[in-house]
Amino acid sequence: MEAADSAAEVAELARQLEELNRIGAALSSERDITRLLSLILTSARAITGSDAGSLYLTEPAERASAPDWPAARVADDRGPERILRFVIAQNDSAPVPLETATLAITDASIAGHVALTGEPLRLDDAYDVSDAVPYTFNPAFDQLTGYRTRSVLAVPMRTPRGTLVGVVQLINAKRDGGIVAYSDRDQALAVSLASQAAVSVENSQLYADVQRLFEGFVRASVVAIEARDPATSGHSFRVANLTVAFAEAVDRADHGPFAGLQFSRDEMRTIRYASLLHDFGKVAVREEVLVKAKKLFPAELDLIHERVKLARRSREVTSLQARLDCLLAEGRDAYLTKAASFDVALGDELTHLDGALGAVEAANEPSVLPDRHFAELQRLAQIEFLDADAVRRTLLTDNEVRILSLPKGSLSEAERIEIESHVLHSYRFLTHIPWTREIRHIPAIVAGHHEKLNGQGYPHRLSAPDIPIQTRMMTISDIFDALSAADRPYKKAVPIERALEILALAVKDGELDATLFELFVAARIFDRWLVEPEPY
Repeated sequence: MEAADSAAEVAELARQLEELNRIGAALSSERDITRLLSLILTSARAITGSDAGSLYLTEPAERASAPDWPAARVADDRGPERILRFVIAQNDSAPVPLETATLAITDASIAGHVALTGEPLRLDDAYDVSDAVPYTFNPAFDQLTGYRTRSVLAVPMRTPRGTLVGVVQLINAKRDGGIVAYSDRDQALAVSLASQAAVSVENSQLYADVQRLFEGFVRASVVAIEARDPATSGHSFRVANLTVAFAEAVDRADHGPFAGLQFSRDEMRTIRYASLLHDFGKVAVREEVLVKAKKLFPAELDLIHERVKLARRSREVTSLQARLDCLLAEGRDAYLTKAASFDVALGDELTHLDGALGAVEAANEPSVLPDRHFAELQRLAQIEFLDADAVRRTLLTDNEVRILSLPKGSLSEAERIEIESHVLHSYRFLTHIPWTREIRHIPAIVAGHHEKLNGQGYPHRLSAPDIPIQTRMMTISDIFDALSAADRPYKKAVPIERALEILALAVKDGELDATLFELFVAARIFDRWLVEPEPY
């Protein structure tokens, strides 16, 4: 009989140890602090057969009034005074009106005493506590709900390095339908689990700290990059807003082509970071090209202005010389007779030069559609003048005529290639970042945000099968913001309705995903344009 009992006890111990290992593995894999704390308390109750329980976390005393306890950083025992915050409670027999509260780490309460001493505490009956001990049981919950607390087991959550993270308090161990006192084995199991839980909570908070650090780095990087081009300031954040909202809409779809397609939390985080960093490579593009608003750079247009001034002065000098020659050759009376004609001729020439400058300035404005005609520029290029060294020069150089004759936009072919290279720079820079396994696809998603489904995009002219859905969503968001955002030097912002019409034309041309665009419109993703989502 004793042998059978011993065998059963060994089997039960083996089962509990196996359960403890399973719980430890589950705790170590959970990173969300709220779910982690619930799992810790649920597991502690299960392994000890507890009817109820509560959990406290330590935090600096100055944060006592802060409501965001899940975000509270678990620190060590050094530094400012610390307190316990009541963060979660569970009870199988009575409703738990959870109200966040704090306790001083003193001997006055059971949890405070355990936190202060770092030792577990067992009570067979909470209402029968010796007057010789400093702590007391608070019956407020029992009085409020009619619950009867009997056995109590409180254990510290302390890491192997000695850092106190919190306290787990278990209530009313149950055996065979009745409430019993906690055993030595219960205490040993609870202490072991609490130690594992402390490490998991600390790791979870460390992970959250790293996430906040990385989030700050990403945001600072985007702000720094966009500072080089104030006209597009905020673009990356707005694209991220749209693309995350887009992904959430795909996630919610319960019918159609997106039914069953869901993005995990890590995948959503990947989408958000990829959207924020999609223009990261612009840091490698020359700033003068990046912010180029017109076809000629300001210094190039200034040079043409100076040539016009020289041409005007040259015409005036030529006119004066002609007047002098007339006066010397024909006399004063003849000159006075012809003076008006000299004035008219000079005025016509100066007006012609002013008109040429106006034509240059008009041609310097970028065109949205390739329907401009620039034959006039060839004629203007033939206008000559004498410079200060009496060297004959033309008003426009061949290169200036070529730049001013651009049929669309403000960039030359070489400048356009330089701008487009930002995609390759983005991919190259992002591949040098040691991403974690969960978000390692960020560079690949970014790499295709200027590709088109019909193979007419850049830089690799990928076609539909090679462009992932995350990139397709980002592309629609990117174009929408480029069309609808505040005026840029080379274009005016268009109303949302017009932006959607232009996107619809791109869909018709096979450039954008038709099904995704339908969802973009139907789910009114653009309503989330200026609303930043919670970071994933």
